[in-house]
Amino acid sequence: MGKMIELVSGDGFKFGAYVAEPAGKPRGALLVVQEIFGVNQHIKAVTDGYAADGYLAIAPALFDRGHKGFEVGYSQADIEAGRAAMQKLEWKNTMADVAVTIAHVKHAGKVGITGYCWGGTVSWNAACNADGIACAVPYYGGGIPGMAEQQPRVPVMFHWGETDHSIPMDAVRKIEAAHPECISYVYAAGHGFNCNERGSWDEAAAKTARERTIAFLQKHVG
Repeated sequence: MGKMIELVSGDGFKFGAYVAEPAGKPRGALLVVQEIFGVNQHIKAVTDGYAADGYLAIAPALFDRGHKGFEVGYSQADIEAGRAAMQKLEWKNTMADVAVTIAHVKHAGKVGITGYCWGGTVSWNAACNADGIACAVPYYGGGIPGMAEQQPRVPVMFHWGETDHSIPMDAVRKIEAAHPECISYVYAAGHGFNCNERGSWDEAAAKTARERTIAFLQKHVG
């Protein structure tokens, strides 16, 4: 089990982060970026899982800028609340908070970033613009097609759901065509397939994607 800490961004803004430490010496560090539901029970469990794999894992509470301590479930009302919280954010501030989070864990070695849903988009943005990361693994980031013109500065592995209604397959194919240097996997699953607390969870897809993610992290982070 990890713990909540407080980080301070460059402009003095204080935000939370959930940190989970590995049992022994870290293989490196990993940022785990939330869905629109905040750093909730599921994201904490995912972060704990990466710590169990040997990484100093940290999930910054990036919604704190608009809604301090935001944490909800997966009902329709929760989805609407999450979208409303997301719309209060500015990319400049989000990426500044990501930079501070990277700096906080870089003592553990190389730093990777992964994220789910909105966090997948953050991960892609970080791959293209952030300093101090070694690789990125975005899961079904709905904003990525709108950022297709950006160029990644580090190795990237994408995970997509074939029946994801929020990210049509033609958008995925355009990303793949624009960025043949990136690894891209499509699963017979929908949006949010990694989350075992959502109806869209797909156990087989989640397991395979996670195995591929760990192998990718071992190659590029340690």
